[in-house]
Amino acid sequence: MSWKKVAIIMGSDSDFDVVSAAAKTLKDFSIPFEMHVMSAHRTPVQAAEFSSKAKENGFGVIIAAAGMAAHLAGVLAAHTTLPVIGIPVKSTTFDGMDALLATVQMPKGIPVATVAVNGAANAALLAVQMLALSDENLSNQLIKMKTDMANEVIEKDKKLQNKVAEL
Repeated sequence: MSWKKVAIIMGSDSDFDVVSAAAKTLKDFSIPFEMHVMSAHRTPVQAAEFSSKAKENGFGVIIAAAGMAAHLAGVLAAHTTLPVIGIPVKSTTFDGMDALLATVQMPKGIPVATVAVNGAANAALLAVQMLALSDENLSNQLIKMKTDMANEVIEKDKKLQNKVAEL
Protein backbone atom coordinates (compact mmCIF):
# COMPACT_ATOMS: atom_id res chain seq x y z
CA MET A 1 0.00 0.00 0.00
CA SER A 2 1.18 3.50 -0.79
CA TRP A 3 2.31 5.36 2.28
CA LYS A 4 1.43 8.75 0.80
CA LYS A 5 -1.95 10.34 1.34
CA VAL A 6 -4.04 12.29 -1.12
CA ALA A 7 -5.59 15.60 -0.13
CA ILE A 8 -9.04 16.36 -1.50
CA ILE A 9 -9.71 20.06 -1.06
CA MET A 10 -13.03 21.60 -2.06
CA GLY A 11 -13.80 25.28 -2.28
CA SER A 12 -17.20 24.82 -0.69
CA ASP A 13 -19.04 22.08 1.16
CA SER A 14 -21.54 22.19 -1.71
CA ASP A 15 -18.85 20.45 -3.79
CA PHE A 16 -19.02 17.33 -1.61
CA ASP A 17 -21.38 15.45 -3.92
CA VAL A 18 -18.87 15.88 -6.75
CA VAL A 19 -15.69 15.04 -4.80
CA SER A 20 -17.22 12.03 -3.08
CA ALA A 21 -16.52 10.09 -6.31
CA ALA A 22 -12.81 10.81 -5.80
CA ALA A 23 -13.00 9.61 -2.21
CA LYS A 24 -14.74 6.40 -3.26
CA THR A 25 -12.13 5.74 -5.95
CA LEU A 26 -9.26 6.29 -3.53
CA LYS A 27 -10.92 3.93 -1.03
CA ASP A 28 -11.19 1.30 -3.78
CA PHE A 29 -7.39 1.46 -4.08
CA SER A 30 -6.88 1.60 -0.28
CA ILE A 31 -5.21 4.99 -0.54
CA PRO A 32 -5.52 7.15 2.57
CA PHE A 33 -6.90 10.62 2.05
CA GLU A 34 -8.05 13.69 3.88
CA MET A 35 -10.88 15.92 2.75
CA HIS A 36 -11.13 19.61 3.66
CA VAL A 37 -13.02 22.77 2.70
CA MET A 38 -10.74 25.71 1.89
CA SER A 39 -11.37 28.73 -0.23
CA ALA A 40 -8.88 30.48 -2.47
CA HIS A 41 -10.73 33.72 -1.77
CA ARG A 42 -12.18 33.39 1.74
CA THR A 43 -9.38 31.41 3.45
CA PRO A 44 -6.31 32.04 1.27
CA VAL A 45 -3.88 31.94 4.21
CA GLN A 46 -5.14 28.53 5.35
CA ALA A 47 -5.07 27.16 1.80
CA ALA A 48 -1.50 28.37 1.25
CA GLU A 49 -0.37 27.02 4.62
CA PHE A 50 -1.97 23.61 4.00
CA SER A 51 -0.39 23.34 0.58
CA SER A 52 3.05 24.50 1.64
CA LYS A 53 3.14 21.86 4.40
CA ALA A 54 1.38 19.06 2.48
CA LYS A 55 4.54 17.19 1.46
CA GLU A 56 5.98 17.16 4.98
CA ASN A 57 2.55 16.05 6.25
CA GLY A 58 2.70 12.89 4.13
CA PHE A 59 0.70 13.89 1.08
CA GLY A 60 1.77 12.82 -2.40
CA VAL A 61 -0.92 14.51 -4.49
CA ILE A 62 -3.48 17.27 -3.97
CA ILE A 63 -6.88 17.22 -5.66
CA ALA A 64 -8.67 20.58 -5.70
CA ALA A 65 -12.32 21.04 -6.66
CA ALA A 66 -13.86 24.45 -7.22
CA GLY A 67 -16.54 26.08 -9.30
CA MET A 68 -17.06 29.46 -10.88
CA ALA A 69 -13.79 31.45 -10.58
CA ALA A 70 -12.08 28.17 -9.55
CA HIS A 71 -8.78 29.59 -8.36
CA LEU A 72 -8.32 26.99 -5.62
CA ALA A 73 -6.14 24.55 -7.58
CA GLY A 74 -3.86 27.36 -8.73
CA VAL A 75 -3.48 28.80 -5.24
CA LEU A 76 -2.61 25.36 -3.87
CA ALA A 77 -0.20 24.66 -6.75
CA ALA A 78 1.57 27.98 -6.17
CA HIS A 79 2.58 26.86 -2.67
CA THR A 80 3.79 23.29 -3.27
CA THR A 81 5.94 21.12 -5.50
CA LEU A 82 3.42 18.27 -5.24
CA PRO A 83 1.23 17.51 -8.24
CA VAL A 84 -2.11 19.29 -8.08
CA ILE A 85 -5.13 17.97 -9.96
CA GLY A 86 -7.98 20.39 -10.54
CA ILE A 87 -11.62 19.40 -10.77
CA PRO A 88 -13.72 22.16 -12.31
CA VAL A 89 -17.13 22.02 -10.66
CA LYS A 90 -20.28 22.70 -12.66
CA SER A 91 -22.27 25.73 -11.57
CA THR A 92 -25.56 27.15 -12.74
CA THR A 93 -24.02 30.24 -14.33
CA PHE A 94 -21.85 28.95 -17.18
CA ASP A 95 -22.40 25.20 -16.81
CA GLY A 96 -18.85 24.71 -15.50
CA MET A 97 -17.09 26.31 -18.46
CA ASP A 98 -15.91 29.19 -16.27
CA ALA A 99 -14.42 26.75 -13.75
CA LEU A 100 -12.83 24.66 -16.51
CA LEU A 101 -11.09 27.65 -18.06
CA ALA A 102 -9.99 29.05 -14.69
CA THR A 103 -8.54 25.68 -13.69
CA VAL A 104 -6.77 24.80 -16.91
CA GLN A 105 -5.36 28.25 -17.83
CA MET A 106 -2.42 28.41 -15.43
CA PRO A 107 0.69 30.54 -15.86
CA LYS A 108 4.04 28.99 -16.70
CA GLY A 109 5.63 27.43 -13.64
CA ILE A 110 2.37 26.71 -11.80
CA PRO A 111 0.98 23.59 -13.50
CA VAL A 112 -2.39 22.13 -12.59
CA ALA A 113 -3.48 18.87 -14.20
CA THR A 114 -7.13 19.32 -15.04
CA VAL A 115 -9.86 16.73 -15.52
CA ALA A 116 -13.34 17.12 -16.96
CA VAL A 117 -16.03 19.21 -15.32
CA ASN A 118 -17.17 17.19 -12.28
CA GLY A 119 -14.54 14.55 -13.21
CA ALA A 120 -13.70 13.56 -9.63
CA ALA A 121 -13.28 9.83 -10.32
CA ASN A 122 -10.70 10.55 -13.03
CA ALA A 123 -8.94 13.00 -10.72
CA ALA A 124 -8.56 10.22 -8.18
CA LEU A 125 -7.39 7.76 -10.85
CA LEU A 126 -4.79 10.27 -12.01
CA ALA A 127 -3.63 10.61 -8.39
CA VAL A 128 -3.40 6.81 -8.17
CA GLN A 129 -1.32 6.73 -11.36
CA MET A 130 1.03 9.35 -9.93
CA LEU A 131 1.47 7.41 -6.70
CA ALA A 132 1.87 4.17 -8.66
CA LEU A 133 5.10 5.49 -10.18
CA SER A 134 6.79 4.47 -6.94
CA ASP A 135 4.40 1.75 -5.75
CA GLU A 136 4.35 -1.58 -7.61
CA ASN A 137 1.20 -2.74 -5.81
CA LEU A 138 -0.75 0.30 -7.01
CA SER A 139 0.65 -0.20 -10.49
CA ASN A 140 -0.60 -3.78 -10.53
CA GLN A 141 -4.03 -2.69 -9.31
CA LEU A 142 -4.23 -0.18 -12.16
CA ILE A 143 -3.22 -2.84 -14.69
CA LYS A 144 -5.96 -5.12 -13.36
CA MET A 145 -8.53 -2.31 -13.51
CA LYS A 146 -7.69 -1.54 -17.13
CA THR A 147 -7.72 -5.23 -18.06
CA ASP A 148 -11.13 -5.62 -16.42
CA MET A 149 -12.44 -2.57 -18.31
CA ALA A 150 -11.17 -4.00 -21.62
CA ASN A 151 -12.77 -7.37 -20.89
CA GLU A 152 -16.11 -5.68 -20.18
CA VAL A 153 -16.01 -3.97 -23.56
CA ILE A 154 -15.06 -7.23 -25.30
CA GLU A 155 -18.02 -8.98 -23.63
CA LYS A 156 -20.38 -6.18 -24.70
CA ASP A 157 -19.12 -6.50 -28.26
CA LYS A 158 -19.74 -10.28 -28.19
CA LYS A 159 -23.32 -9.68 -27.04
CA LEU A 160 -23.77 -7.09 -29.76
CA GLN A 161 -22.47 -9.49 -32.39
CA ASN A 162 -24.98 -12.10 -31.22
CA LYS A 163 -27.81 -9.55 -31.57
CA VAL A 164 -26.62 -8.60 -35.05
CA ALA A 165 -26.49 -12.25 -36.10
CA GLU A 166 -30.11 -12.67 -34.97
CA LEU A 167 -31.34 -9.85 -37.24
